[in-house]
Amino acid sequence: MKLMAFGLGYSATAALRRLAPKEAIGTTRSAAKAAALAPLAEMHLFDGSGGTADALRPALSGVTHIIVSIAPSEGSDGGDRVLPVLAEALADRKSLASIAYLSTVGVYGDHGGAWVDETSDCRPKSARSVARLKAESQWLAFGARVGVPVAVLRLSGIYGPGRNAFVNLMEGSARRLVKPGQVFNRIHVEDIAAAVERAFATKAGGLFNITDDEPAPPQDVVAYAAELMGAPPPPEQDFETADLSPMARSFYGENKRVANGLGKSALGLAYAYPNYRSAFDRMWAEGSWR
Repeated sequence: MKLMAFGLGYSATAALRRLAPKEAIGTTRSAAKAAALAPLAEMHLFDGSGGTADALRPALSGVTHIIVSIAPSEGSDGGDRVLPVLAEALADRKSLASIAYLSTVGVYGDHGGAWVDETSDCRPKSARSVARLKAESQWLAFGARVGVPVAVLRLSGIYGPGRNAFVNLMEGSARRLVKPGQVFNRIHVEDIAAAVERAFATKAGGLFNITDDEPAPPQDVVAYAAELMGAPPPPEQDFETADLSPMARSFYGENKRVANGLGKSALGLAYAYPNYRSAFDRMWAEGSWR
């Protein structure tokens, strides 16, 4: 395996560690991040511009697998940042066997708390989710054109080491916002890595929700973490009157329960962290939350 990771961030790094490819190429927009990630992969600076694409082309020789984890550009011309400048270079790679595109369940938009699956209507509300849905279509079309399977992995709220309610409680930033009826799904970063591994192993193409089994109210998640820590939970706050950034408030404008059955059946994915309680129990016991 020679792995190309466009956007070697939190989730893609977990996938790279799990896959342990013979060769790994990664991109980031930050020179500091590139230096920090250099022990894991041959790093290149890439921001979607033609200049950074030209510098990256030689590294694509022999690439067998691709992970795309770059946020799309927004606006009327928004969409994927990779394909406009590298589609033809990637199409010429006869070695290419499989692509995993890391997307978001945000593309479903608001469904009033109802269950959604991969056949449900997409009603994205935010500009970022509209752009993400367009990028999904672009990668699926590219895969169809070149005959390479593209697995679009729609991820729910990501947590794992260094990013979780324990950390927020320790830092004093945890909040228990209460909006009646509001639920969110979550996904541990190691289950994302496992989903990428299974997508590559099965050479699956299409849409897959990668999310836990149990959509839950966010205030319950914080309270459970506090209980495990033996710490008092932060007081409940009414969502309507809480002081929130526009982005934070926008997340609460979408309410849905996301089903994950297709990933289990088609990819053979078995979740190591099927709900927040079992995940937090294990993370706290192992110390893997830090």
